[in-house]
Amino acid sequence: ILVPTVWAQANPSAPVTRETYERIVTMLLEDIAAALPADGIYLDLHGAMVAEHFEDGEGELLRRVREIAGPDLPLVASLDLHANVTPLMVEQASALVAFRTYPHIDMAETGARAARHLLGLIGGSGHAHKAYWQCPFLIPLTSQCTMTAPAEAIYAGLDDLERGEVGHVSLCMGFPLADIRECGATVVAYARNARDAEVAVATVAAAVEATEGEFASEYWTPDDAVREAMRIASAASRPVLLADTQDNPGAGADSDTTGLIESLIRLGAEGAVVGILNDPAAAEAAHAAGEGATIERGIGEGSGLPGHKPLDGRWRVAALGDGEFEGTGPFYKGSRMRLGPMALLECGGVRVVVSSRKQQAADQAMFRHLGVEPAAAKILGLKSSVHFRADFQPIAEAVMIVTAPGPSIADTLALDYRRLRQGVRLAPHGPVFSGPKAG
Repeated sequence: ILVPTVWAQANPSAPVTRETYERIVTMLLEDIAAALPADGIYLDLHGAMVAEHFEDGEGELLRRVREIAGPDLPLVASLDLHANVTPLMVEQASALVAFRTYPHIDMAETGARAARHLLGLIGGSGHAHKAYWQCPFLIPLTSQCTMTAPAEAIYAGLDDLERGEVGHVSLCMGFPLADIRECGATVVAYARNARDAEVAVATVAAAVEATEGEFASEYWTPDDAVREAMRIASAASRPVLLADTQDNPGAGADSDTTGLIESLIRLGAEGAVVGILNDPAAAEAAHAAGEGATIERGIGEGSGLPGHKPLDGRWRVAALGDGEFEGTGPFYKGSRMRLGPMALLECGGVRVVVSSRKQQAADQAMFRHLGVEPAAAKILGLKSSVHFRADFQPIAEAVMIVTAPGPSIADTLALDYRRLRQGVRLAPHGPVFSGPKAG
């Protein structure tokens, strides 16, 4: 018999408030206590939650669950690939089972792996010995993609390690935008004896360290990216993708800045399409004016980014939509999108997909909803870091990571860490963290 418990989700942003954390955790603990005695417990966690009063939000959660469950009850949690796995999490859980894809397209498979491991522990598999490693350098989000080197090959080798005495191996890339002591990539393994667990962890750790330099990211300023994209597009039959990574709502931003759009229009990138700009006021104005009308206003007016200015212009309302459609790509497939009133606005030959709710631009259906065929665009600007690759990389001529202004800082060297443990390199082959920056 499966007994469900409370489940909650939120987009990445500021730390979870004390009130919210305590309310949800209390509900979960009450559900678990009411279900005991049980054969085992499974938790669907992310692994990078930070609360106002606990920087290791999920480590504390696991500690409280273990306190209720007792020391011997199998407790398995699945994690996101971006989990910042802490020593407390490893100590309290019987096993941590993480995604192996970024873009995350193996969520169901991860749940199945976690279930198999939990059932094995319940049945006495003996995979109770743990080993754990923390990476000595931070890996930028844009370098964590498992469709590109070096992560692609490293993750491909994990299955081969899960043989014989080794029950499971997880590699988590970490979430570098979390300023906590235990931020960073980790490896954890579970086996029937300590030595096999340690060997499995050491094998993956060696692969990560041997490819440290390959984890460095190349970033483009908006103007440089647009110029290069226009050059490539002039002789290409497929679109050039510009990832507006610092305005990625999947990493804590609001998908409402206009830096990349401004460069595209100013530099004359006709045939470019950008999505998705979260601007409910602009969408409302477009619907009020009607398809084919021209509205004169700023877009991106709701952005709270310091120094950000709305992009003023005369915008032709090229298409309108209700924002109700279904995802068709590998990442969002089957998901029902409810983005509120949407509009396709055009200025200077550049089209912008505008929504009333933020959603990471990771599915071609977001463009087709407004009559835009992504493969026919010369340049595609996507407010995403990596998830876009699942659906868009197969149609792309080239991909560039653009650092237009936004709150989700891509370059870890630009982040002002204060709580990170000392001795960690702030980027692949980067400087060592020795404390907060002066001033």
